[in-house]
Amino acid sequence: MTEHLHLRYDPRLGLTAHGLQVTLLESGLTWHYGDHDVGNLGGTARTLDKADGPIPLDPGLLSSSGWTLVDDSETPLLEDGWMVARDRQADRIDLYFFGYGRDFTACLRDYRRLSGAVPLLPRWALGNWWSRYWPYRQDELLDLMRDFRAHDLPLSVCVIDMDWHITDTGNASRGWTGYTWNRDLFPNPHALLADLHALGLKTALNLHPADGVWPHEAAYPAMARRLGSDPATGEPIVFAITDPAFTQAYFEILHHPLEAEGVDFWWMDWQQGRRTAGSDLDPLWWLNHLHFLDLGRNPARRSFAFSRWGGLGSHRYPVGFSGDTVVSWRSLAFQVHFTATAANVAFGWWSHDIGGHMEGIEDAELYVRWLQFGVFSPILRLHSTQNPFHERRPWGWDAQTLALARSAMRLRHALIPYLYSMAWQEHQGGPALLRPMYHLYPEAPEAYRCPGQYAFGSELIAAPFTSPCDRDTRLGRQVIWLPAGDWYHFFTGQHYTGAAWHSFYGGLDEIPVFARAGAIVVLADESAASGVDNPHTLTVHVFPGVDQCFELYEDDGESHGYRHGAQVVTAFLQQCSSAARRLCVGPTRGDLSVVPAARSHTLIFHALSMPAEIRVTCDGERLRIDSRYDQESGRLTLCLPPTAPLSLLEVTLEARQGNQQKHDDARIPTLRKLLRDFRCGSEAKRGLSVRLHEILADFDVLGAYRTALSDSQLRALIEILSGAGVHVCEDTGEAFAVVWNNRDDPRIIVRWSLENRGTWDPQQRFRQEQGPAPRFAHFRLAQAASHGPCSLTLAYGSLLAVDTRWGGDSTGAAPIPMP
Repeated sequence: MTEHLHLRYDPRLGLTAHGLQVTLLESGLTWHYGDHDVGNLGGTARTLDKADGPIPLDPGLLSSSGWTLVDDSETPLLEDGWMVARDRQADRIDLYFFGYGRDFTACLRDYRRLSGAVPLLPRWALGNWWSRYWPYRQDELLDLMRDFRAHDLPLSVCVIDMDWHITDTGNASRGWTGYTWNRDLFPNPHALLADLHALGLKTALNLHPADGVWPHEAAYPAMARRLGSDPATGEPIVFAITDPAFTQAYFEILHHPLEAEGVDFWWMDWQQGRRTAGSDLDPLWWLNHLHFLDLGRNPARRSFAFSRWGGLGSHRYPVGFSGDTVVSWRSLAFQVHFTATAANVAFGWWSHDIGGHMEGIEDAELYVRWLQFGVFSPILRLHSTQNPFHERRPWGWDAQTLALARSAMRLRHALIPYLYSMAWQEHQGGPALLRPMYHLYPEAPEAYRCPGQYAFGSELIAAPFTSPCDRDTRLGRQVIWLPAGDWYHFFTGQHYTGAAWHSFYGGLDEIPVFARAGAIVVLADESAASGVDNPHTLTVHVFPGVDQCFELYEDDGESHGYRHGAQVVTAFLQQCSSAARRLCVGPTRGDLSVVPAARSHTLIFHALSMPAEIRVTCDGERLRIDSRYDQESGRLTLCLPPTAPLSLLEVTLEARQGNQQKHDDARIPTLRKLLRDFRCGSEAKRGLSVRLHEILADFDVLGAYRTALSDSQLRALIEILSGAGVHVCEDTGEAFAVVWNNRDDPRIIVRWSLENRGTWDPQQRFRQEQGPAPRFAHFRLAQAASHGPCSLTLAYGSLLAVDTRWGGDSTGAAPIPMP
């Protein structure tokens, strides 16, 4: 018995429901051996190969039931650094019981304490990656990398797919496995790798090792002799990763020489099957383990793996390659949910094929939205298959797409200081970069019904657009739940109230990202954000509301030196009161050799009324600064001169008349934006604009413009005006709808209609429930439709009804006008 759990075992009854029980003392819930975990919140999956939307996920470590159970009985054991099989004759079972109720953070923290920490990624891994399955020539690949630089598109990694090696083998080998450069495509590999490094790029080569080593390989004779075979026989060397002699030769003969040429890491592409010969060992998990350890043998190079998910424990070998997805909006939408849910097994570093891998329909809007998700995902890696009609080069599209892609990719590199600090926090035992909302708000029912959004580090919530813009509004739509408190649009500073749902409409240049009250987000200066090194200039976004401290972590980004003290931390401390806002920066603590000798700061204070006084000091001495204030957005920008890391910067913003925050009604700028973007008559726009305050007071005024507005335009306006709406989600594989009514407006009516085709009783077959819409409710559409058609209608008085039908002959949601 512990302070949290009480375990009862009766050896007379053995492993039965009455023989083994665990009681959670806080909740009183009792688990019995054999109970099914009906509330499991999912984990992740080995691969997304061929996925076009949702796929089933492996169970995770978190459950709304309050407990999860992991059966580890079949897993091999580690002894003296090597895998050994379990004794099959022994009648043993190896179970791990996680009884944490809804303290999900504690569950994952203890799981990592038990199974190992998440390694600290090299800093360059957080930049933009290029990869494509394509038989590039050496000069062609280098020209491509130079084209990225010419178009002002930052990159940090170049991945060379399988055509780097010989694929036309001249023997029975299928050509997927290879370790010998294809000299027809790459005549001088050493020069290629040197040129890529000169461009500031790390380089990976693709691996499919399962077919062993064949006689066409340059390393075949050495491998054969090392393993005691005669090279003259020409017999292929079987892939035997469970054999220590083979494994040692595998690394020393096949990989180390290529690394000496300049290969920085390996892409473990193929899944290698589920079992090794004569063993229950999953070769993928073992390969990830071995490659990760081997690459870190040099203290100057941090351990790193790029491979598929190998099951529980894979968090020790980041980064994950998710596989070959279909190019579609469904794939994009599911990746948002998939990536965040992986945090339920502590696997926080997924890398997707940004833009999609294969098939589907190429579309510029989809490409941009996928890239924007990539910015706010763990790893941004552009990739596609060997089809000339798949385009991942930003300049291969139109000028607008290029500009939007450039903005996204530069933002990603600007985010690296924030991302790296989050990586450090996770390595120290903190949470993953991406987390579902129920990690932070486990008691809120809404947190389980918003899979299109996630916590992005400690300061932000991201909810990328994952559906195309509407033809008439010319805007994307995303529905977001903001928890209690004040929230701010990260890019505009617009204030949003928490404990509420919001419909967010945005153009192709917008990404729904929200900062919590008090948030401090430290970025590299975007104008100089082409590289990944510790920057000379920082841009710091500061949001009002509560006191907050953010710690910026830095080291050399690549070696193991951080383990021996070669690291620094710079604190950014905000203190808020009605009289003033104060921000202190530094002094930096640690080994100052890893950061620039002097650093400039651009400080951006959001949602701020114009201060009565701005005072900036460095070690007590007042600084001359450049300042700009934008009245409309409430943004104050301060440009500070370079200062030394040991200096203490202090910024004090004195308030006017005790009013420090600028909290305008978000509906007003939103409505004006909608009118600008709508595809409708200019006279209607002018009339709506003139009557805007009248419409704010009563949305029924919109009825006068019913002839000029389309259904989707009217829905957009009324959702913003009323703070009420309905949203259908199919992104998780479970179709459901959420309804919200933030202001408890009695005019908003919800009607839930069901047909039960399992009965012929006319009194029971058709039924409905109707009444004022609650502040929040969710409806399981797929579950209801299993018995017959269902319909969910949300009516805005007599003005508009949005009808969602599921099952039967029609599915989907559409606005319908009320008579």
